[in-house]
Amino acid sequence: MSIKPLLIELGVEELPVKALPGLAQAFFDGIVTGLEKRGVSVERGNAKPLSTPRRLAVLLPGVGTEQPEQHSEVLGPYLNIGLDADGNPTKALAGFAAKAGLDWTQLERTTDAKGERFVARTRKPGAATAELIPEILAETIAAMPIPKPMRWGAHAFARPVHWLVVLHGKDIVPVQLLGLTSDRFSRGHRFMHDKQVWISDAAEYVEALAGAKVLVDAELRRERILAQVSETATAAGGVARISEDNLAQVVHLCEWPAPVLCRFEREFLAVPQEALIETMEINQKFFPVLDGEGRLTEQFIGIANIESRDVAEVAKGYERVIRPRFSDAKFFFDEDLKQGLEAMGAGLSSVTYQAKLGTVADKVARVAALAAVIAPQVGVDAAKAQRAAQLAKNDLQSYMVGEFPELQGIAGRHYAVAAGEDAEVALAIDEAYQPRFAADDIAASPLGKVLAIAERADTLAGGFAAGLKPTGNKDPFALRRNALGLARTLIESGFDLDLGALLAAADVGLAAKGVQADANELYDFIIDRLKGYYADRGVPTSQFNAVAERKPASLYDFDRRIDAIGIFAALPEAAALAAANKRIGNILRKAEDVVIPDSVDAALLAEPAESALAEAVAAAIAQTTPALESKDYVSALTRLAGLRPQVDAFFDGVMVNAEDPALRANRLALLQQLGGRLGAVAAIEHLS
Repeated sequence: MSIKPLLIELGVEELPVKALPGLAQAFFDGIVTGLEKRGVSVERGNAKPLSTPRRLAVLLPGVGTEQPEQHSEVLGPYLNIGLDADGNPTKALAGFAAKAGLDWTQLERTTDAKGERFVARTRKPGAATAELIPEILAETIAAMPIPKPMRWGAHAFARPVHWLVVLHGKDIVPVQLLGLTSDRFSRGHRFMHDKQVWISDAAEYVEALAGAKVLVDAELRRERILAQVSETATAAGGVARISEDNLAQVVHLCEWPAPVLCRFEREFLAVPQEALIETMEINQKFFPVLDGEGRLTEQFIGIANIESRDVAEVAKGYERVIRPRFSDAKFFFDEDLKQGLEAMGAGLSSVTYQAKLGTVADKVARVAALAAVIAPQVGVDAAKAQRAAQLAKNDLQSYMVGEFPELQGIAGRHYAVAAGEDAEVALAIDEAYQPRFAADDIAASPLGKVLAIAERADTLAGGFAAGLKPTGNKDPFALRRNALGLARTLIESGFDLDLGALLAAADVGLAAKGVQADANELYDFIIDRLKGYYADRGVPTSQFNAVAERKPASLYDFDRRIDAIGIFAALPEAAALAAANKRIGNILRKAEDVVIPDSVDAALLAEPAESALAEAVAAAIAQTTPALESKDYVSALTRLAGLRPQVDAFFDGVMVNAEDPALRANRLALLQQLGGRLGAVAAIEHLS
């Protein structure tokens, strides 16, 4: 059996840009899985999905020309059923042999727990890979994730298909698919090489298409676009803003990318740059050019899918497309400035936030009151916190946010600055929305953090009070995202706030609406959101559960305990002490009928091992109490790790359930003290 490269290319009309990566991966996976499932040898090497808007391709460096020899084994009737008294085959055996295509005398025998039975074993040569590929291709196409296939004639796919290349080495593999017959003719770039491309050998595919102005490898297009955009921006005296989302879409919009430097009128720079950037990236897939301080310049870069002879004309086209959008943004901004941020707030009283929770104005009042409660606890001016909260939702009534919803808060910051509001207040209006997405930073300023906390606490309390708890995939008020945003802000800001008290304060604001949330239920909901947060930081579930069981009042304190338990878990004594604490818990649970004293009676310490443990525990409690009070959990746990020798000796040499009730109660009191201190930071038994 020989190994040859395999190429399969499906030529299509332009595929949807967002669907293209998933379709390419599914096409690649389907072909590889289909070959391997049939036992065909596949050498992947660095193979990966290849695609452009007009094609899906699989190129594997080595695929066997045939399956290995095929073996089958089918169990038949037992001897007492297959043969009669004279040793002749019964109808059951004859039927089995006929079905296997063998004479009954060709059947072999095998033995299992029930006895000896007939078995049909056959061998046949493996099929040629070329014979298997049509079936594999049909399976792959049928399994691809195409929610709304397009239909033409009797066929259906993501988009109509126009050519099919299937080569195994130099040989065409005959395939009939979607009304096409496979051959070796691909197609070049629609404008720069609008003709067939002869592929003489599968291994030459990428090079042949590059000669026809098609970069079929999306990663190469990505690298090329990155380099082109960066170089063009540098030559223009700026720095390109390249967001991952924008780059990913541009990569899948072209086959042969070429940069085009464009300009717009400087007067548009009076508009908040976020609105202009939003328009360039989201609507047009252009790359803005910033100056050295991160400010937008009047230049941007488009990526053409052609090397034009007249780049200036292409630039004019891009500039012509962007100008009306920028004009609209400038009009909205100017009109909003005439109205002013404070005046915008008048309309919030007529906008329903949620039927049971009132209007947006009601929510603003609740958040303002809550922000004033939080601010003094973290050293922030309560009056500024209240003012920022009172203005934070006003931009929802602006023309700008009506057109660009993603600019909530950002637009408000600009309008606050224009109105002469305090700089901290203006910044907090924007930062109240942070983190806006999973990887976003929390608010940077203390005032912004207070506003972000108050906003999310009210949203969570209100959501639960109104019966909007998330179920399954339904979370209309984004309570999961708000819970994680609140938790991250508290943890990453170092605000040592009592979460239960914060949620209770948020609940107070809902009283006027006649609804209430369960603060304990909300606490558990927020803690549950932290599982993924800490998992992403590499914290084992056992360590998370150990801390969560203690229900720390402050999430900042929760985080310090997580760090400490991670250090403790790495100590050699950790596993033994975790197991001991688990044993202590079991012993104490089984002793429910015993009245356990609050203190240990030294006069009742009968064994040397229990005397030694009592002395060690008393010393450890005295030494760790200051550390626990100052929340130096690492020091406390490190000191407690030193108890292992005495703990081991106690369990090896002392019977806790002594016959003498006084001895038993005293030993339980000792274990209760030990367990209480070992579990002071976290329920370390989860580590065992």
